[in-house]
Order: sequence, then structure tokens, then C-alpha cells
Amino acid sequence: MSHQSDLISTDIDAYLAQHERKELLRFLTCGNVDDGKSTLIGRLLYDSKMIYEDQLAAVQSDSVKSGTTGAGKIDLALLVDGLQAEREQGITIDVAYRYFSTKNRKFIIADTPGHEQYTRNMATGASTCDLAVILIDARYGVQTQTKRHSFIASLLGIKHIIVAINKMDLIDYSETGYEAIKADYLDFIKDLDGLNDIHVIPLSALDGDNVVNKSANMPWYSGQSMMETLETVEISGDDNFQDARFPVQYVNRPNLDFRGFCGTIASGVFHKGDAITALPSGKTSSIKSIVTYDGELEEAFPPMAVTLTLTDEIDISRGDTIVCSDNLPSVADKFDANIVWMTENALVPGKQYTIKLATRSVSGSIANIQHRIDVNTLEHHDAKQLQLNEIGLCTVSINAPVVFDAYTRSKGTGSFIIIDRLTNVTVGAGMISGHSSDSELNDVSTEERAARFGQKAVAIDLIGTHAEQMAYQLERKLFDSGHAATVLTANLSNIDEAISVVKHAGLICLCTENNTSEVSFDTDNDSLEQIYLALKEQNIIQ
Repeated sequence: MSHQSDLISTDIDAYLAQHERKELLRFLTCGNVDDGKSTLIGRLLYDSKMIYEDQLAAVQSDSVKSGTTGAGKIDLALLVDGLQAEREQGITIDVAYRYFSTKNRKFIIADTPGHEQYTRNMATGASTCDLAVILIDARYGVQTQTKRHSFIASLLGIKHIIVAINKMDLIDYSETGYEAIKADYLDFIKDLDGLNDIHVIPLSALDGDNVVNKSANMPWYSGQSMMETLETVEISGDDNFQDARFPVQYVNRPNLDFRGFCGTIASGVFHKGDAITALPSGKTSSIKSIVTYDGELEEAFPPMAVTLTLTDEIDISRGDTIVCSDNLPSVADKFDANIVWMTENALVPGKQYTIKLATRSVSGSIANIQHRIDVNTLEHHDAKQLQLNEIGLCTVSINAPVVFDAYTRSKGTGSFIIIDRLTNVTVGAGMISGHSSDSELNDVSTEERAARFGQKAVAIDLIGTHAEQMAYQLERKLFDSGHAATVLTANLSNIDEAISVVKHAGLICLCTENNTSEVSFDTDNDSLEQIYLALKEQNIIQ
């Protein structure tokens, strides 16, 4: 099955040109722990003769000390699981990418983890894929992670699914067992949107049955092998060629006579002469030329990276989006989206994050969580927070208008990431479902007000000789780090009522000599730094 071509030795330029024109299929493998994802990829590479001799020799050597397949067998999972922790435990932790090609196609494989705590890694690997291979252990059938990964594949708009019922050798290649698992899986996904192209294949990754070559052990199966399916599944119609969207990444101005807008086409087709609109400004013009390194083009489509020049000098900068004037996307400062949360610290409505949508980065917050989705049952539950690996439908509020489409319409303008403003860590990923109505807004809660400042609304009592001086110093330190606090001294009348009002506003109350406060510090024993660190340790501030 490997691509052997005489052009490699006779005309390398022609071979490279031929290789470049091949269609690219990106796919991932996912499923429960120990379903055989890494072994399946290793078998694909091994049977299609896409492994270098020195690499194979190294895997044969490592199979003796790290393999899990028993004496005399090569542990092909070691071709993918390269981390020491992965080899020690016999599991996949990080997303591993492998590349290979056949005569008909080029492939990029993402091997994703099966453990629940690595669900965020699976979502990351799936975000750019055209097809998902969901493995099921034939001994156990459909498991929780099978459902979880199928739901995430549906959420991320993966239209093509190969259900690989693996380890058929361990159930004696039973047709009855295969049919029961197939029926169970198809029953679960009937309520999932977009999963319409399903291929169910019985196989044994360890022994190679129905992976690259058809298996003599399962004569009752008349379908294609997995490799045949990968080579023939139709993906050319998956791209959106209707809605022309061009997020501007860079403005190229090498001289006074040229001003071009660089970027990658997210969807649709742009033609020379098309009337365009720049959003969010709404300025209009038309395409003068479509420039590439190899010369000008008459048209361009995804995922081409091009430079557009316009007939008019209108103000466009990085983060703007160029669209065809007769087909406009949404422009708003609020939308609904399904969010996958990817960090240990919970998503808290009201807290300010950086939202990166296409090439535009703006600040914003999660206005509310409409519901959390139980990915095992697809049921909806009320939630005030989203924890690590949880998924929920949320209302996102942006501090400036952004250009967007529904994710099912255009991935490039319908997806975004959420970045923590202090650590610059990506903490979530979102898929836009549509507009959000102002009529759905709830009253602002104390928790939301406090979350806006990354803190809890509490009263802190400072006692000791330097209590009042320390209170004002602590207020300044909190203010400089982005928090909001105010000092209430002991001589204030109606102190308890004042504390209640300040806490209701989501602020931190710094009191002196007040016995009703939740937290207390002795300024004669604790320094300013010690108090500040203690507030962090107690999760009063973030």
C-alpha cells in the first residue's frame, strides 16, 4: 500500500509536484483507555511500509523492555507513544502526530489520549481533523469515553467517522459480537448532529486484520479495510465554498505603490473584481488583484494563503475580516457558544478573559452558563461553573463587536479560544452556535461582580498596632494587581451595613478591629507580603 514511484529516482521535482497535488486527509484516533489507538496507527504505518529501518529496529529493541504485547511480538504502539511516562504506563498522554502517504492521498494522524483527564488534548487534536477513528474494544463494547469522544467529534464538526471495533481476535472474530456493538453505537449517535457518514469496521490492530489488508478470519465482513476507507472517503465537499470570509492577518506595505492584505481564506471563494465589505467597519470596495508568491490569480478558495489588493484606499488592519458584499456574516458583541474548558481553575461567569476569534483578539467574559452538557447521556444540567474537561452552552459577552458565523457554517469564523489575561494560558475553546438575545440576560450576581476582579467578596479584619496603615497599603497592592478593595475603618457608623453593601458590589472589605469579618490577620506578626500570599493561598484572590 505504500507509495512506491519510479519518479523518486528519475525526476525528484516531478515526484514532489505529484505529491503536492495529492489530497490531504487529517484524521484522529480516539476511544477508551487501552482500546489500541497507538497500536492501530503503528499497524497502519508498518503494513503500509512507511517505517524506516532504523526506526523499526529501535521499536523492536524497545518492545523487549517497554512493550505490552508479550514475547516475540513488536509493540507497534511505541511508534507513537514517545514520552517516557507513556511507555512506562502503556498509555497515551499527549497528542502525537504522524505523517504518511499512499498513491492516492496524504495523511496526518493525530493519536489522542483515552483517559478522561486528557479530554482537552482529544479536543485539541480533533479541532483540525476531517475524520475521526473511534476505537471500541470488542470485549467491552461502547464505553463512557466512546460516547464522550463521539460527542466531541460531533461538536467539532467532524462529519466522517470510522468506528473501529478492535481486538476481534479476543472474541474469536464473532459476527454476533460485532453486530451487537455496532447496533449499540448507532443507537447512541442517532441524537448527535452531523454524524451521518459512519463506517463500522471489525479489526485486530495487533495482528493486522482489516487494517491495511482484508482479513481471512472474518469472511462474513464484506466491507472495506480501514486503509481502503481512508483512501476513498469523500471529503472534497466538506469545505464551505459559499460564504466568502477572509480574516486579515497582516497588512503588507513594502512601498508607496502597493498595499495588500494578507491572510488565509477561511471559507468561500474570492474572485478578482468581487465587491467586498470590510468588517466590522462596514467600508466597501472591490478586489483589484489576488497576489501569491507564484503570481496573480483569478480566484482563491480555502485554505489558500493569499494577499488581496483593493481598488480603494480603505482602512483595514489585522483583526478585520474581508467578505463578499452580497453575503455578510454576523457582527455583534454577544453570542452563544459551546465551550470546552481546558484548565484546572474553573470557568467563572463575569471574569474577564482574552477572546481570540480568527485573527482578532478582544477582551470579554462569559455572561452566563446556560447549561452544562453531560457528554455521557447528552442531558443538560444547570451549572454556575465549568470544571476541567466539562462542556457547556454559554453566553459570551465581548467588549467590542466581532465578526462571526455559526461554527456549523464556517469553522474559521465560528471558533475561538479563551486566554487567561494574567498567565496567557489558553483555558478554553469555543464553537459559536448563534446570536444571543438580550432578553435572556439575568440579574448581575455578587459572584459575577467579584469574578470580574478575579476575587471573592469577603470582609478581612486587620488587627494590631499598624492595622489602619496596613489596610491602605493592602488596598493599593490589591488595586495594582487588578483587584478591587476598599477600606472601612472602625470609627465608621453602621459598619456591618457598610460591609454588606461593599460585599454585594463584589469588592473586598478591608476592616480594622471588626469581629464579624470572615478572615483576620495580625499586622504585628504578618507583613504585607505574607497577607497578600495568604489571600492567594485561600483563593480569595487569583
